Amino acid sequence: MLKTTLLGLLAIATIAVIVVLVLAAMKPNTFSVQRSIAINAPPERVYPLISDFKAWGAWSPWEKKDPNLKRSFSGPDSGIGAAYAWAGDKNVGEGRMEIVEANAPSRIGLKLDFIKPFEAHNDVVFALQPQGAATNVSWTLTGPAPFFAKIIHVFFNMDRMVGGDFEAGLKALKAQAERPA
Repeated sequence: MLKTTLLGLLAIATIAVIVVLVLAAMKPNTFSVQRSIAINAPPERVYPLISDFKAWGAWSPWEKKDPNLKRSFSGPDSGIGAAYAWAGDKNVGEGRMEIVEANAPSRIGLKLDFIKPFEAHNDVVFALQPQGAATNVSWTLTGPAPFFAKIIHVFFNMDRMVGGDFEAGLKALKAQAERPA
């Protein structure tokens, strides 16, 4: 009886693993998360808040998640080559960002490298489009999804995991940009 039960459990576990692997294989090879917001300020007012990593402390959602976050800045203060590295607790991990594209005041591209809790290499784009007296800001994260990531994506939705942080960051960016000078 015990042997039959164990064999039954082993069969169920094997089928579950196979199902997860098949579902993972069906996931796309890349992922993308995007959020947008309308900010009542011209692009020239919003752009410096994104292109200068030292300004991120006022609006980045991850800056507030770890009060002991260690930060370092390198390269120019803003624009291409400006870099920001961080090391923090499990809520923020460890990594580095570098501005690789700076088309003031309409677009900023970043190379985003995570070291912890897992290694990942992604791209980030902030696109700023004027709409009358306002600016529509889109924040997009894209990256490859190797097979191990696809397995994780079977259980965790990247859009739901990161999207809320993007929304909070964009709301804080809006508040900063719309503050009276």
